[in-house]
Amino acid sequence: MLTFLLTRTAPARPRFYRVDVAYNLFGEYSVVREWGPAGRKGRQMLVWFSNLRDACLAAERWRRRAQRRGYVAQGAKA
Repeated sequence: MLTFLLTRTAPARPRFYRVDVAYNLFGEYSVVREWGPAGRKGRQMLVWFSNLRDACLAAERWRRRAQRRGYVAQGAKA
């Protein structure tokens, strides 16, 4: 549905941060955040929301937080 993929290339430590909003089978919206070293399995956190608006606002908030920490949107120029 909605996915943000951000990367950070600190010296010798490339990392990724992904935020994904999706509709689940229980009639709710899930926001999945995944982060970790690039090329390896990262950590995951899943949060449920009752409506799409709240899920999108939360996903946007987490995207902005990652960008403040130095992550850049995939394909964007720094």
